[in-house]
Amino acid sequence: MSEEIKRLLEQQGTVFEEFKKANDERLKAMAEGKAVSELEAKVEKANAELSRLGKELDDLAKKANRPGAGGDEEAQLHAEHKAAWNRWARKGDETGLAEIEAKAISVGTPADGGYALPIEQDKEITRLLRDESPMRQVCRVVTIGTEEYRKLVNLGGTASGWVGEKAARPETGTPTLAELKPVMGEIYANPAVTQKSLDDLFYNVEAELGADIVTEFAEQEGAAFIHGDGANKPKGLLAYPQSAEPDGERDFGTLQFLTTGVAGGFKARTADVNPADDLIDLIYTLKKGHRSGATFMMNGKTQATVRKWKDAEGNYIWSPSLQAGQPAMLLGYGVTENEDMPDIGAGAIPIAFGNYWRGFWIIDRIGIRSLRDPFTNKPYVHFYTTKRVGSMLADSQAVKLLKLAA
Repeated sequence: MSEEIKRLLEQQGTVFEEFKKANDERLKAMAEGKAVSELEAKVEKANAELSRLGKELDDLAKKANRPGAGGDEEAQLHAEHKAAWNRWARKGDETGLAEIEAKAISVGTPADGGYALPIEQDKEITRLLRDESPMRQVCRVVTIGTEEYRKLVNLGGTASGWVGEKAARPETGTPTLAELKPVMGEIYANPAVTQKSLDDLFYNVEAELGADIVTEFAEQEGAAFIHGDGANKPKGLLAYPQSAEPDGERDFGTLQFLTTGVAGGFKARTADVNPADDLIDLIYTLKKGHRSGATFMMNGKTQATVRKWKDAEGNYIWSPSLQAGQPAMLLGYGVTENEDMPDIGAGAIPIAFGNYWRGFWIIDRIGIRSLRDPFTNKPYVHFYTTKRVGSMLADSQAVKLLKLAA
């Protein structure tokens, strides 16, 4: 463990103790009918500091996990690809790109115009996208070579029965199968730089192009994986049908939601009521097999609210991460912070709990392609870059939703 990570973990523990102390004082003052504005400000300040430290720890963990240089052969291949790509990006020189294109085609990328990004750069962009996208971190990501991808799901229906030694064996029921097909879309970025910038030796074309692509793709993908309507984009998790019916009673492909009983918010804590009870119900509505590997998902504002809750014994239900790269814990389960999840509000679904690796799949069509365009907007050179990506709800019993409704 690096000294920086150790320092941040210790600082996080100290701030969490300050947060608990301030929140305990706030709750006590509220119970006694005293003014709490100063205490609330103190709690929110500690809350914000916890969020900041958590983000710093995540960033450090991502940097630490980045792959280093490979062996001599891999390093040489990377250097060749980088040199060829930079010649093409700077001057439009296609020398050496035919080999890159051939290698890309061999793994399923069709030659449909433009050039495939070098394999190493494509991998690096994919890895950075995973670092930036909470959904890519917890969901199953499948890479396909054609959009005609299908997945068969067994919906059950196989029957059996008890018989005597010489009794007849009538035919029993057979399972029902459903076919799943991902909803695909094409995402693009179109960064532009001047030719003069490309000519300057200090300009790192590879790094700059990769950074632009990652930023744009991560923002667009993240929103689509939660709210996408399926029109020229993936269908988001919260865009699938929802019902209050339990497993076994609602249609396949429909997600179950629980309600808080309060329109636009959570229950107020009393001697007999605890808002954390809804989270416990959410956990145990999920089947035992899915609970292994399940996590909560919410945005930072919702997490700041949940941090203040305690269980029936007065213990805080949220606890900070004890190791860089590991999520904070809520009632014993990890918390995935996703800013694309809805804020707290009437009819909103700010919290999901589930095994997203089983429940929601992200489908990547192999290959990112780039078209160099020095003509459309002189003196700028555009790098029109595209990637096909989709998603599908693979198991509607693997994710549960908490809805703020009466």
